[in-house]
Amino acid sequence: MEKELNRLIDHTILKPEATTAEIEKLCNEAKEHHFASVCINPCYIPVAKKILQGSDVKVCTVIGFPLGAMLKESKVHETEDCIKAGAEEIDMVINVGKLKEKDYSYVEQEIREIKEACQGHILKVIIECCLLTNEEIVKACLLAKNAKADFVKTSTGFSKWGAKAEDVKLMAQTVAPELGVKAAGGIKNREDALKMVENGATRLGTSRGLDIVK
Repeated sequence: MEKELNRLIDHTILKPEATTAEIEKLCNEAKEHHFASVCINPCYIPVAKKILQGSDVKVCTVIGFPLGAMLKESKVHETEDCIKAGAEEIDMVINVGKLKEKDYSYVEQEIREIKEACQGHILKVIIECCLLTNEEIVKACLLAKNAKADFVKTSTGFSKWGAKAEDVKLMAQTVAPELGVKAAGGIKNREDALKMVENGATRLGTSRGLDIVK
């Protein structure tokens, strides 16, 4: 199971005070354990790209992070810049306020435009479950599915709380098998990881990847 779990992990550092040295360490750990990706802030894409060249670890970055309330055009341009810099997977934050006021066409169109800007690379859509009702979680997942995203993701890890197994289960019931489900935020150990996988997670975002596989 260790070998299987490692390939689900996006080894993550998104804290604002992260340094180049910490990113380099993250990347080397990811290479050693063959994690799925490293998830980092956009300014560190070139660093990660250089270290991970030729490995089986992807470079993942975040768009509109962590609030999602930027101009849609800004998010699209940020995505284009990140792909150009070498990002291979994109985790975007939806505009939560637009979802809650039922401006569904805006939310879906934003996801669609960012997916196009990904140029064929994987797009994960962060819906921030802790701010949503179950009905809103389902709606956000369906909008992501309609917009041809590849994953829906529970959380940024920067809001009220992170991944909950019941949210993962609801998301998986809504989008699987067409879309994957990424559980992120507060996954600290092997027990947490296995619980998320049992409930339908196909990717795990965590800064505790070493604790999970060891």
